[in-house]
Amino acid sequence: MAVYATLVTGSDGSTTKGGSSRAITSGADRSEFLSRRRTADFILIGGKTARSEPYHRTPVPVVIASRSMVNALTANRNAHWWNCSPSTALDRGIKKFGSNVLVEGGANFIFDLISSRSLDGIYLSVTPESGGESKIDYDELLAKFSEVSSREVDGTQFFEARKLKI
Repeated sequence: MAVYATLVTGSDGSTTKGGSSRAITSGADRSEFLSRRRTADFILIGGKTARSEPYHRTPVPVVIASRSMVNALTANRNAHWWNCSPSTALDRGIKKFGSNVLVEGGANFIFDLISSRSLDGIYLSVTPESGGESKIDYDELLAKFSEVSSREVDGTQFFEARKLKI
């Protein structure tokens, strides 16, 4: 079983700009993001992410954990809109689709899964972009894990963090 979250931030910790992560991503981040998602059994997101990001087509099933049942992804035949918590959706999705999970929800969604100790790790990309909204302290996020590695590609810093601290 491997449950990894993926998150992109700008250099100032911005997780969105203009309401979406598209304005803070980089070419290097996008390339890595797309290759990771092709290997997942399913993608897990929240309702806010489903309404603000382009999830109309996905290479694997996408599970949306949302208290709002306004389905923003009716055109995606791979979308499964479930009225439950992120951790309940994760458990249910593993039973239905498999245990290789990529969590692509926003920071609050990911923090909820960290709190419930449901993540094996996180892929964090920090791009040179700045000036966005919904800022997080990504150093504080990485400090929740005991193993952190990093590398840089074309100005984007890539972190892989594993093993939540007890």
